[in-house]
Amino acid sequence: MALLELENVEANYGAVRAVRGISLSVPEGAIVALLGANGAGKSTTLKAICGAVRTHAGRIQLDGKPIANLSPNQIVKRGVALVPEGRKIFKDLTVKENLAMGAYARGDKAGIEADYRVVFDLFPRLEERQRQLGGSLSGGEQQMLAIGRGLLARPRLLLLDEPSLGLAPIIISSIFEALRKINRERGTALLVVEQNVHLALRNASFAYLLQVGRIVVEGPTEKLRADKEIVESYMGVRH
Repeated sequence: MALLELENVEANYGAVRAVRGISLSVPEGAIVALLGANGAGKSTTLKAICGAVRTHAGRIQLDGKPIANLSPNQIVKRGVALVPEGRKIFKDLTVKENLAMGAYARGDKAGIEADYRVVFDLFPRLEERQRQLGGSLSGGEQQMLAIGRGLLARPRLLLLDEPSLGLAPIIISSIFEALRKINRERGTALLVVEQNVHLALRNASFAYLLQVGRIVVEGPTEKLRADKEIVESYMGVRH
């Protein structure tokens, strides 16, 4: 059984039907990429999974149990956390306070302290800057903080919306190295929305390509990387 399953899910973004019958799955412990151009429905899909956007049809299941249209708080408690596009950190809170916001649904003080250590080991810069305000961090550090905040929820499934957006290549490399480590060492499954097609295909094992709210191509990333026609036709980029 897959950890996450979507079946014929439809959802609106405002008045627009942004997701039109999407079906996908994320196996336990896998890294799956969700790709597509702007407006393809990628972010709306993630928001539907985490309860920030209501669905109008279809099923969303976690461990075989329905979660569609539960509150975001209920979904976090079931083991799903979102790292949103644009980071959405609290700029007037310190780094440590931002991280604490990720653990709001938890009551295990010792476990939370252990997870601070996990985040600081992953991102030493955050430990160095833990008393600084979030708004004083660089873009790369803010992305690290957003990921760390997600990890403080101790998710089984981490949803990431454009984690490389606006970052320098060296920072992107360190971010994805950390994500692979999270997946490998903690067993956390990752569903990654990413416009950098080649980056996503290198790091995920399976990918779905969206076009105007529908999945048009899916398959193992090794196969998709080898198919120049697919990448060029649906993603508008060339090898």
